[in-house]
Formats: sequence, structure tokens, C-alpha cells
Amino acid sequence: MAPAFADFGTTLRRHAREIPDEPAISDDIETLTWRALGDLIDRIGAAMQREGIARGDRVAILGRNSISYAAVFCAAVAIGAVATPLTASATSEALDAMIADSGARLLFADRDAGDALGEDAQAKTGMVTFDRLEEWLAPVGTSPEPVVIAPDDAFNLIYSSGTTGTPKGIVQDHAMRAAHIERASAFGYGRDAVTLISTPLYSNNTLVAFLPALAGGGKVVLMARFDAREFCRLAERHGATHAALVPVQYDRLMALPDFDRFDLSAFRVKTSTSAPFPAALKAQVVDRCPAGWWRSTA
Repeated sequence: MAPAFADFGTTLRRHAREIPDEPAISDDIETLTWRALGDLIDRIGAAMQREGIARGDRVAILGRNSISYAAVFCAAVAIGAVATPLTASATSEALDAMIADSGARLLFADRDAGDALGEDAQAKTGMVTFDRLEEWLAPVGTSPEPVVIAPDDAFNLIYSSGTTGTPKGIVQDHAMRAAHIERASAFGYGRDAVTLISTPLYSNNTLVAFLPALAGGGKVVLMARFDAREFCRLAERHGATHAALVPVQYDRLMALPDFDRFDLSAFRVKTSTSAPFPAALKAQVVDRCPAGWWRSTA
């Protein structure tokens, strides 16, 4: 029998209730417990509803990985809105086109990323920059109005890279994400997992690791941008068990002169996606990485 559908927001609230003092998410600035993350998601969700955001509305997000970015994504999904992460490396024209195509009613952005948008896009979305998120939030202790979410409701809207033409919007629903999270549970995304996220949250390849990590109640460590030495330092410091990487990142890790001095033995699962993984590089990774990295492969 298939497991009963549990929407993502309900799952996150359960972790905030059951393991409130366990670490939930870290970035370059701070670490939040599950209680603190749950409170932040609630305050964002309530403020979104205050701004008129309702079930099915698109909420665009533009910027580097951060706790604020992740919390906005989760809050949008939790109130039944559609998280719409935008490709930070896209041109101003492409970003304006994505916003127009998505019909986003609200946009959250890093200040420098938001400044790259046209005035029309900024005006239509009522842009909130992450540096003023705190003043925009609903008061402490506020929770959003409950929303009933159906499996076929849209969860997120992501855009293709546009390498073969104009970026195209891809809608994924709650049922798809719930099935994806359920499948990923076989890879050990539980409450003892520590997932190091070093690729952008606008990428589906990143979400394939990010969403199960949070749904499993583990800890997520966010990198604003990838740096091979910093990746190793963070992995060692936090005892990272899971990572989602692309082949060029493995190449940079292998080129790091002091790679072998880092203790990466806590790793249990890693993935390689998005591009061919050359045999020579794969052989080098197998030879030099702790055995635990290779219990599961992609």
C-alpha cells in the first residue's frame, strides 16, 4: 500500500515540533535549529498571505544559497504557493522573461541580483530583498492560515537552462515531490544525515538532494558558492554524510593539493549529475575518496 500523502509543509512542522533543538540548517552566517527554522518559515508564510499570496500563486526567488532563500522556498510551498527559483546566472532580459512567463506576484532577491532586473519586473512583483527580510516578516509568533494542499497542486516551477533556446518553465506537483522524497529515503536522508549543498537551489539537481534532506529531518549545510577547499572544510567540520555534486566539482576536488588531509570519512552517499562523468576522473575519485562515498552512486 502506498504511504498516505503528507505535504512538505506538514512534514517540516512535524520536525519543528518533535526535534525543536536539533540543528536544521546552516549557511555562511548562522545555524538555525528546527524550532527556529519552523518559526521563520511560519513568519514568512504569514507575511506572504498578508501580501495576498494564495494557493497556486507563484513566488519567485533569485539569489545565492542562504537560509533566507531556503526558508522563503519552504514557506511558499507550505502555504500552497508555487516556489519559483530563478537562474541567478541568467541575463537581465532572460530573468525579466522568466518573471513575466511565471506570472510571479512576489519576488525575493539578493540586492545585487534584484538590481539586475528591469524596473517593470521589480514593480510588478513587489520585490523584497533578503537584506530587509526581517523588517518585512510577520511578527514573532505569527503563523499562516492553514491551507489544504492536494497532491496535484503545483509545488515548484523551475526553468530549464536555455542552452538550446529560451528557458522553459517546468511545473512539478506535490505528488511528484512526495514520491521523489519517498524514493530518496532509501539513501539514508534521516535525522542523522548532514547534507552539504554546494550547487544552486534553482537547479532541480540540487532540489533532488535538498528536499529529501529537509523532509528527513536532518541538517542541511548551504554553500553560497562552491570552492573546493571550503567544501572539504565544511564537510569535515559538520560531519557531512551526503552531497550532490556535478563532475566539474569532483575535478576541482581532485585538483586540490591538500584534499587527502581532510577527514571526509562521515560521507555515506554522494551523487554525480548533469554531465558525463569521465572514466579517468571517476577512477581517481574512487581511488582517493573514502569508501563510504561509494555505497550509493548516481
